[in-house]
Amino acid sequence: MTTLSRRQLLAGTAALAVPALLGPVAGGAEPASKPIQIGQIGVGHPHASKLGVYRKSAGYEVVGVVEPDAKLRQQAESQPAFQGVRWLTQDELLGNPDVQAVLVETEVPQLLSTAEACLKAGKHVHLDKPAGSSLPHFHRCLQIAAEKKLLLQMGYMYRYNPGIVRLREMLKNGWLGDIFEVHTVMSKVVPPAQRRELAAFQGGMMFELGCHVIDLVVGILGKPQSVTAFPQHASSIDDGLQDNMLAVLQYPRATATIKTSAMEVDGGSRRHLLVCGTEGTYQIQPLDDPQAHWTAGKPRGDFKAGHHELTFPKYNRYVDDAEDMRRILLGEKTADFSYEHDLAVQETVLRAGAMPLT
Repeated sequence: MTTLSRRQLLAGTAALAVPALLGPVAGGAEPASKPIQIGQIGVGHPHASKLGVYRKSAGYEVVGVVEPDAKLRQQAESQPAFQGVRWLTQDELLGNPDVQAVLVETEVPQLLSTAEACLKAGKHVHLDKPAGSSLPHFHRCLQIAAEKKLLLQMGYMYRYNPGIVRLREMLKNGWLGDIFEVHTVMSKVVPPAQRRELAAFQGGMMFELGCHVIDLVVGILGKPQSVTAFPQHASSIDDGLQDNMLAVLQYPRATATIKTSAMEVDGGSRRHLLVCGTEGTYQIQPLDDPQAHWTAGKPRGDFKAGHHELTFPKYNRYVDDAEDMRRILLGEKTADFSYEHDLAVQETVLRAGAMPLT
């Protein structure tokens, strides 16, 4: 168990501040009718097939994909998202002045070094999760992005979930009152071969899966005062994976809990986010096919006081992320998630997984 006081938390992050992004990102003057040229580095990340979203979008032109590992490349070539793509070297992709953005989809140990190379080359970056295991390295990437006015978009997959978008609107309008409790669960069954890969990271399932909902919790409550991690290896499989994990995030007037495991049968159906406030309660379950239960303490908008069941359109991951990046790069909007938010999320992910911050 790891417990961190507010003083320790502040002392540990004082040197990691990053400047806010002011004004439009670089390259924001492209005409709306011109597709954004984008490439991808890496196919080893579990979410690497999101390339298919960009290939189907009229707003993007996929220039090519980089994957130096022959085995990984061969595996990718059998997947629909990669069939017919042009394979490039990293120098070819980053040296192309027409390429504005790069999807970084390497295996986790290479994420930050690859993102840093892209940013230094002046490219906007979509970086898949989690943001590596070195907080100082991630901070350096954010600093480069801020200095060059580049977008560094994190690949947390629920940011544009319609149930989450509705929640953000409710919070902005004060419909839930003062938030005092947030509870999340994010679990699944992980097969033995993948368990061995994940065991390489001390943070286990909190690092692998819990990061998605930590992003949501920090978005609701901000950076916590303290984080208490409860890592546990509960399976009979002797691989050392921290596979049954809980983290408690403490705030001045709120508490959040995050639960994640590698052993829950049909865990996807129980993935949920519960937000309790003094004037209402909002729960999304399941997260991947969102449905929400909304209890209003008083009339709000078109809602009467009482219980309401909300349904949403089918959620396709990354479609809205891609559209958001497109609009930001065209100068139509600013980023919804700041460098400061992403830094706070990564620090919280590491603390919640009882991982070092160095």
